[in-house]
Amino acid sequence: MTTYIAQFHAVHNRIEIAQQSCFIWRQESGEIDNHLLEEKIKRESSIHFYKMLVEGQQEITFEDITVKVWSTETFSG
Repeated sequence: MTTYIAQFHAVHNRIEIAQQSCFIWRQESGEIDNHLLEEKIKRESSIHFYKMLVEGQQEITFEDITVKVWSTETFSG
């Protein structure tokens, strides 16, 4: 297993705050599938970020969030 780090940017279609952060994950060595990675970030990070922002005052769904991975590299930290 190899550990990777990604820099990403997430936006919500109704909330005017963007999430810019890093995401660390492990996978078997090989090609990084950016689409799968974007979905993983959305599921494991961004959905929770936006739910915290609205404090239960509106429903947050996966379809409302768009994630763009800016860069990836191996991580040894």
